[in-house]
Amino acid sequence: MEALQASSLRASPLKPLQKPKLNIHFPNASRLVPRPTKKFSSITASSPTVSAPKREKDPKKRVVITGMGLVSVFGNDVDAYYDKLLAGESGIGLIDRFDASKFPTRFAGQIRGFSSQGYIDGKNDRRLDDCLRYCIVAGKKALEDADLGGDKLSKIDKERAGVLVGTGMGGLTVFSDGVQNLIEKGYRKITPFFIPYAITNMSSALLAIDLGLMGPNYSISTACATSNYCFYAAANHIRRGEAEMMIAGGTEAAIIPIGLGGFVACRALSQRNDDPQTASRPWDKDRDGFVMGEGAGVLVMESLEHAMKRGAPIIAEYLGGAVNCDAYHMTDPRSDGLGVSSCIERSLEDAGVSPEEVNYINAHATSTLAGDLAEINAIKKVFKNTSGIKINATKSMIGHCLGAAGGLEAIATVKAITTGWLHPSINQFNPEPSVEFDTVANKKQQHEVNVGKTPYPFLGSTPSLSIYLHFDRSGSSRTCVFCNSNRLVLVDSAISNSFGFGGHNSVVAFSAFKP
Repeated sequence: MEALQASSLRASPLKPLQKPKLNIHFPNASRLVPRPTKKFSSITASSPTVSAPKREKDPKKRVVITGMGLVSVFGNDVDAYYDKLLAGESGIGLIDRFDASKFPTRFAGQIRGFSSQGYIDGKNDRRLDDCLRYCIVAGKKALEDADLGGDKLSKIDKERAGVLVGTGMGGLTVFSDGVQNLIEKGYRKITPFFIPYAITNMSSALLAIDLGLMGPNYSISTACATSNYCFYAAANHIRRGEAEMMIAGGTEAAIIPIGLGGFVACRALSQRNDDPQTASRPWDKDRDGFVMGEGAGVLVMESLEHAMKRGAPIIAEYLGGAVNCDAYHMTDPRSDGLGVSSCIERSLEDAGVSPEEVNYINAHATSTLAGDLAEINAIKKVFKNTSGIKINATKSMIGHCLGAAGGLEAIATVKAITTGWLHPSINQFNPEPSVEFDTVANKKQQHEVNVGKTPYPFLGSTPSLSIYLHFDRSGSSRTCVFCNSNRLVLVDSAISNSFGFGGHNSVVAFSAFKP
């Protein structure tokens, strides 16, 4: 990122982080802030029993995942998407949406053959930016998955249901076309949809307008940390009693000339034009930058009470999360990983999970020189024993989907929990020696599942935790798993860490649902 290291943008000195002192001056503040920090006992990862902090028990405050929807380079079906990931298939190829021949990077995880038929009417479909189209389709598919498609949505109280789908770049195509029309033809040729379709809040707004959902509605834009920020905020709306259901996630469509050119100018992208499918290679010594991707990933999040009342299909549970800031540099991560490790620790506290329970991490893993190792350093600060941890990188196959990355990777993480299979990190040819983890290199691995006496066949009696880490700033994302000797252990919980340009860090934890 040499181009962004001007004297006016130098990084702040690395200083130890201090625990913040809460100074609240408004009524009922205790309901709005995380519980006091808990100290965890020192237990090795291989310990057969782990004493976890107390998890949320109130069915009004427990948040469950009842639906998942996506638009991806592998299509719009969640199961087909994960099958492609398990097969280790690369979705990266040469860009043919526009002439990229003069760019030093000429490939991406470009979506082809996308159709919104049945989800968006033809007139609106022709006007909308792809960022908006991806959001609406993914959102409606998530509702179908939650058994709320079509007229079934009328069963819920729409004033208690909201939408929080963020984006890092917004309607970039509409914005770029508007600027070009202004320069070449004058202001009279700017479409009246220029402002509405370019601003970042319109994804959430249009989905809510289409569905009639009148609950909390806005957008968060924290670069590649966007989706996790949305999950965290959406869950908190439910826990505070402001909503019973939220549609949350991220959407992005930046593979256009100005988007590609902007990241080229940042010197962030791989230039492996001779072999695009091997370009995204997290933790490999020969990595040379990230690969752009696009799409949308959306979850339907509900209070357990609301989900059970309507007989919803419960896929997984959201346990908790945290957000903070590196306060270090505009694009570079802290080399010591302190902001990220602190965010992981606080998310575990909020989720009621001890580090010793963690057995799986789906990492941000963007395939950049600085970001990949900064993430590893952060993980090592929190998890002292790496011998049993597995980590994997979804971006090795779909590229870095920016504001939608966390949404698409959260879906992959939940699928790992429910299927017992971890998708591979492909393109692992020459691994970094400091990455002291099993990266599920090049071939999927079965994650052992102990079937317990529950209504859900993927649940086991011996809980272990998986963490979904999603880091931005061209950072990295990984998946970790603790295995007890040759026994299969339950993927019970998953933490998702997201880190974005500006030093935005966020971590959310998912788990298998247990009544």
